[in-house]
Amino acid sequence: MRQRGRWWRFGLLVFAPFALAGCGQDVLVLHPAGPVAKEIDRLIVLSVILLLVVIVPVLALTAYIVWRYRDKPGNRAPYAPHWTDSRLLEWVWWAIPVVIVGILGAYTAKTTFALTRPPESNSDVVTVDVVSLDWKWLFLYPDEHVATVNYCVIPTGVPVQFVLTSDAPINSFWVPQLAGQEYTMPGMALRLWVQADEPGNYYGHGANFTGKGFADMAFTVEAQPEQAFASWALMLRQSAPPLTQAGYQQLKAPGVVGRISYGGFPKGLFDQVVWEDGGQYMPGMWNMTSSGHSQASSGSNLASLSGGEGR
Repeated sequence: MRQRGRWWRFGLLVFAPFALAGCGQDVLVLHPAGPVAKEIDRLIVLSVILLLVVIVPVLALTAYIVWRYRDKPGNRAPYAPHWTDSRLLEWVWWAIPVVIVGILGAYTAKTTFALTRPPESNSDVVTVDVVSLDWKWLFLYPDEHVATVNYCVIPTGVPVQFVLTSDAPINSFWVPQLAGQEYTMPGMALRLWVQADEPGNYYGHGANFTGKGFADMAFTVEAQPEQAFASWALMLRQSAPPLTQAGYQQLKAPGVVGRISYGGFPKGLFDQVVWEDGGQYMPGMWNMTSSGHSQASSGSNLASLSGGEGR
């Protein structure tokens, strides 16, 4: 009976990975849909391969040692109770991790700096200002003069610059199939590049716990062809009501809402949100934000904080 139980546990360990393989479609980060996410996916794959270089030999050696040196009558494995060290083994188990960390660190640094630049494209950059609120996401389109809540539309094959801030506790903006995470922080404007290769709806969510409504901080990124994107923005400007300053104050109050569309919003709203908490941009980012951002009297101060020039 004991032998049967042992084989049952062994079979579970062997076949569990194959049983869990069907869950792959739910792991969105492993199904990249744009150049930014694909670069991150390559880093994940490289990390797994380098980890396996360590894990597989260690597990294999563990199994071999347990079998070779097991307590069994007649076992002729060498017995060396006074063995202390081996220069060769010391070199092996220190050199391999150092090489792995060096490779992974170099590739991670290369990827990180590469993702601070827009994806290569012949199309003009689309800027979307994002404000995380309790517990919803506000998307402002400074060039299209429209706004949405809990969903955003982007053109396919076009670099999209998300400029992120928060008018609530710190959160983290994440669309697993399109890009990595980027924090949204009060008084800060941080940038995240995104590009969708194909039309589709991509799941996004806040990745930083922010209270009881955190589970409802999901949003959808809808990628559409450029012409469809332009038509959508025009339709919103013509048919949707504008977001007013008073409406924004109501929207920022803690609460959960559904999808909302606006045909306009107060000029300089995003900069106002950033500056309320002594705002600053990432270094060099002032000149790269959308032309739709307003020029306020404090712009020069903000530029000096970021190392850029006021416009």
